[in-house]
Amino acid sequence: MTARTAATQDDLRRHNRARLLRRLHEGGAASRSDLVAFSGLNRSTVGVLVSELADAGLVTEVAGAAGQVGRPSLLVQPDAESAVVVALDLKVERTVVALVGLGGTVLWRKEQSHKRTSYTPQAAIRNVTTLTAHALRHAPPHAVWVGVGVSVPGTVDHVDGRVRLAPNLGWADVPLGGLVREAMNGKFGYAPAIEVGNDADLGAVAEHVRGVGASNRNLIYLSGEVGVGGGVIIEGRAMTGAGGFGGEVGHMVVNPQGVTCRCGARGCWETEIGRDAIIRAAALGDDSVEVEDVVAAAAAGNRKAQAAIDEVGEWLGVGLANLVNLFNPEVIVLGGHLRLIFPLVSGTVYRRIHYALPASREQVRVEVPALNGDSTLIGAAESAFEGLLTDPIDVVSHAHHAVAS
Repeated sequence: MTARTAATQDDLRRHNRARLLRRLHEGGAASRSDLVAFSGLNRSTVGVLVSELADAGLVTEVAGAAGQVGRPSLLVQPDAESAVVVALDLKVERTVVALVGLGGTVLWRKEQSHKRTSYTPQAAIRNVTTLTAHALRHAPPHAVWVGVGVSVPGTVDHVDGRVRLAPNLGWADVPLGGLVREAMNGKFGYAPAIEVGNDADLGAVAEHVRGVGASNRNLIYLSGEVGVGGGVIIEGRAMTGAGGFGGEVGHMVVNPQGVTCRCGARGCWETEIGRDAIIRAAALGDDSVEVEDVVAAAAAGNRKAQAAIDEVGEWLGVGLANLVNLFNPEVIVLGGHLRLIFPLVSGTVYRRIHYALPASREQVRVEVPALNGDSTLIGAAESAFEGLLTDPIDVVSHAHHAVAS
C-alpha cells in the first residue's frame, strides 16, 4: 500500500509539473500567483514545482514590470535556449525548417525549393537530414534536443507516422516516421521523439494555441498550398477520426461535373480552389506562375486573373457553408494561398456562408492566420514538444545536447 501511495504521489507531482510547464510554454511568463490561480494548487506546492523546473534548466525567474505598488513580483518564464525542437514542413514544392525553442520562440528558419516530380520519399529523407543538421548548428550552446516534428500534406497514421496517402506529392504508404528516425540515428547517433502529422491538423493546433483561435475551443484550419486540407478542433481537442485520417475536406465533392482529382474522384473541393486550379484558370502563360502572381495580375486589371479569383471565391464560400453546417465552428482560418485570396473575395464568401443554417453561421468568423504562412510549421514544432510537456524531467534527463555532427 505504501509503494502504491508513493507511486500515486509521484504521478500526481509529474502531472502537475507538466501542467505548469505547458501553461508557461503556451501562455508565456506568469507570476507564481498566476500559476497558483491557474493550477488550483497551494503556493508552496507551486513553489516546489517551479524550483524543480528551474533546476532542470527549463524555466527562469525574472523581475516583473516596474511601476506597481510595492516590490515587483518575480515572473516565471520558459527558457527558449534550454530545450529545442526541429520542425519541418514538407510542402509540395518547398521545404521549410525551423529550430524552435521552448515557449515557441523561432530561433532559426530556412526555406528550400524542390521540384514536385523529383521529391520522392528518399529525396525527402535526404533533405530532412541535411536541413536538420543546418538547424542544429544554430542551437544555443547548452540546449537539449527533445524532438523532431514533420508536417506532411497527406493522410498520416498517428500511431507510427506512416503517410498513407499524399496525392499531391505522389506518395502512398510511406513509413515516414520510421525513415526519419533511422536517418536521425544514422546521422547524429541519436533520435529524439519523432512526430509526423497532417499539415492541416498541425496548422489547426498552432492557430488554436498561438494564433487567431487562441481564445476559441472550436476551430477549423484550411491548409492551401497545392491541395486543400482541413484541421478541426472541437471543444479544445483535435478531431482526428478513427484512424487519424479525419478532416480531409479538400476531397469533399462539391462539383460532380468538375475535373478529376489526384485522389481519383471527380469534382473535389481542391480541384476548384486549389493552387493549380487558380493558376490554370488565370492562364497567365508561364509555368513559374504562383498564386501571388495571379493576385497581382488581377490588381493590375487582368480580366482572366480576376475571373479566376472570383470563381475561387464562389467555390470557397460553398465549401465553407458546408463546414459551418457540419462542425459549427467559432472561427475558420484560411491558410496557404487561401489567405492571399480571401481579402479579395470576402464579400462573396460571406454571401455564400449566409446560406448555412442561421444558428451556426451567426457564430462563425473567417480569418487569415496570425502566424501567416508558418502555421503548419509551428504546429509541427508543437507536436515535437509534446513529449517534453507531458513529462519534463524525464525527457530532459534522457535528451542529448543539440550539437550537429
